Amino acid sequence: MKIGIEKGKFFKWIVITWIAFFATLLIVLLYFVALESNFLNLFGEIPGLEILENPRSEQASEIYTADNVLMGKYYRENRTPVQYEEISPYLINALIATEDARFEEHSGIDLQGLLRAVFYLGQKGGGSTLTQQLAKNLFKLRKEDRYKGWLYDVPVLKTLVIKSKEWITAIRIEQRYTKKEIITMYLNTVEFGSNAYGIQTASKTFFNKHPSQLNIQEAATLVGLLQAPSKYSPISNYNNSIRRRNTVIGQMLKYGYINEIQANTAQKRPIQLQYGQEEQVAGIAPYFRVEAKKFLLEWAKENNHDLYSDGLRIYTTIDSRMQQYAEEAVKEHMIKFQKLFFEHWAGRNPWVDKYNRELPNYIEKIAKQTERYQALKEEYPNNEAEIERIMNTPVKMQVFTWDTPNNIRDTTLSPMDSIRYHQHFLQSGFMAMEPGTGHIKAWVGGINFKFFQYDHVKQGTRQPGSTFKPIVYVAALDNGYTPCSIFPDVPVTFGRGGNSWTARNSFGSYTGKDMTLREALGQSINSVTAGITKKIGVELIIQYAKEFGITSPIDNSPPICLGTSDVSIYELLGAYSTFANRGKHTIPQFITRIEDRNGNIIAEFPPKITPVISEEIAYLMVHMLKAAVESGGTSTALHGYGITAKNEVCAKTGTTQNNSDAWFMGFTKELAAGVWVGGDNRSVRFRTIVLGQGAVLALPIWGIFMQKVYADESLGYPRGAFAKPENLSIELDCAKLEEQLSEKLERANKNLN
Repeated sequence: MKIGIEKGKFFKWIVITWIAFFATLLIVLLYFVALESNFLNLFGEIPGLEILENPRSEQASEIYTADNVLMGKYYRENRTPVQYEEISPYLINALIATEDARFEEHSGIDLQGLLRAVFYLGQKGGGSTLTQQLAKNLFKLRKEDRYKGWLYDVPVLKTLVIKSKEWITAIRIEQRYTKKEIITMYLNTVEFGSNAYGIQTASKTFFNKHPSQLNIQEAATLVGLLQAPSKYSPISNYNNSIRRRNTVIGQMLKYGYINEIQANTAQKRPIQLQYGQEEQVAGIAPYFRVEAKKFLLEWAKENNHDLYSDGLRIYTTIDSRMQQYAEEAVKEHMIKFQKLFFEHWAGRNPWVDKYNRELPNYIEKIAKQTERYQALKEEYPNNEAEIERIMNTPVKMQVFTWDTPNNIRDTTLSPMDSIRYHQHFLQSGFMAMEPGTGHIKAWVGGINFKFFQYDHVKQGTRQPGSTFKPIVYVAALDNGYTPCSIFPDVPVTFGRGGNSWTARNSFGSYTGKDMTLREALGQSINSVTAGITKKIGVELIIQYAKEFGITSPIDNSPPICLGTSDVSIYELLGAYSTFANRGKHTIPQFITRIEDRNGNIIAEFPPKITPVISEEIAYLMVHMLKAAVESGGTSTALHGYGITAKNEVCAKTGTTQNNSDAWFMGFTKELAAGVWVGGDNRSVRFRTIVLGQGAVLALPIWGIFMQKVYADESLGYPRGAFAKPENLSIELDCAKLEEQLSEKLERANKNLN
């Protein structure tokens, strides 16, 4: 009887066990069905087939020069992908041995590893496979809102849901990709610390190598970082990194990827770094790249792209060689004149009014515009005394200097003293472009991007002085005047009484002589320019300025003929290029095409060309602007750079009131360039026109650049003359024209007699 009762209990437990098993199975099945369908939005989404078949990780967009040199990157996560064949076998073996020894055997989930992790509570390694980690990294199952449901607010259930999704996604990845593809995707997406995402960037950041070149110890170091990038960083935690690296090498030995001799040798070696964390500001033409970014962000917004994650390849018009020559020209000249500037203001501060008196509270006003001050203002909104104390407390910092190879000096200064120090430096802007195509070939926005990030090519606008005069002259030529038209060098006054204005020549006097327009432009005579303006009117000049690409506001007043309204180098050089381009204005262009991450062209940007004046009028302006380089002109110093030999050069200098701005604009038949030099603030300047004029302070940069360009025959800019239009109807030889007029007058007098 007792045996029967025990058999009954045993049978009952068997039934209960099977019921429990099937019930659990049903619950699990219902759970995964509910998870798959995101029932009542409890679980959030799971990556669908389309996303799995086209996985997209954040990938830095890269920007290239016209000669295919990488300029820099735009990114949130600095990542550049590589192919499986480009990865060192040591790296792949180290990764598998350390993170997923059964990688080749499982189908996304390693039950053996999972049970080990549960049984030992993770002390002998986690249960996640490389494929699960890839699912987490690639689809951000723990971060993106679409993958989150209501259960994410419940701690234990949240973990279960996340792990379940990773399992499902891992299995699906394994079904659609080979093992090689999976491990490649993993290495291209994982974070290594130091702003390095993906193995390509990590290899370059830590060892300055391509992933294919990594040896055993380097591969082990990088794999060791994956567990905890900060904790095992060879930069900040070297000893931890050594221990972790040797553990990885031990795993490689354990699973037979290397032999004992290789392991012992590698473990004894130090970590030999060539560390260089890549910064977004690093690279070629940083001022240009900031301006390009503004355009690219707008384009990306309009075309449903993400500049920081889509892995775009952007091709620009910049030539890396010409960019280098431009930067060298600016540096060579500015070092020399900064020294003169320091000597010029020895014992005094260079921020002065028009009477050369130091401006009171100048530094304090500049300081209040800085990000540092604004941040302190937010932190201490009602405590000006604390802000002042912090701003005047010395701290360790780096400052700009021309005296070191990298232009950096470590020192101790207060923020106020740092502002005071940096306000003593002259700045420069430079741009070069091809008039025919509009392609910008070089762009230097300042003397050093790290310390002075304000761009003086397009962002900054300043009074152009006499470099604006060609706009006045072309308006006159296009309305009946010729290069041989005569104007007297006498005072020209606009208005009456207290509202009157009289144009003064830079040398302070008038010759009273008659001058041709060509002579007046070549010698930059203000009175003649004012006389033209009085004849043709200010409104007509403004109209032509706009047609020539000047978009900055221009005052409707007579002084604008002498360049009193602010413009940028970018605008003004585009205007000058119209003369070289036979009367067609081409908007300066800096992007030619954009490709997606797979190399498909998704956008092209042809030149935007607009006819503005006739070819004949354009050539007349070329003829007139050549006068500046001829005897008596303001730009004869160009002959000292060897660029006028067998070469026609058009040029114009510009100097503004009080010598605040020095300009030089010029072009040859295939290349135009513009230069500005001055202080960040108009009050910072030379006191004398001898040093502050465009022919002295700006022209040399243009000359040095062109000298380097013509010396480099690989660039393909030949010397030569401008193409002369056929059947030119205007006589250019003023002496011959005068003789002809004299003969006509003589014949007329004879006929009268």
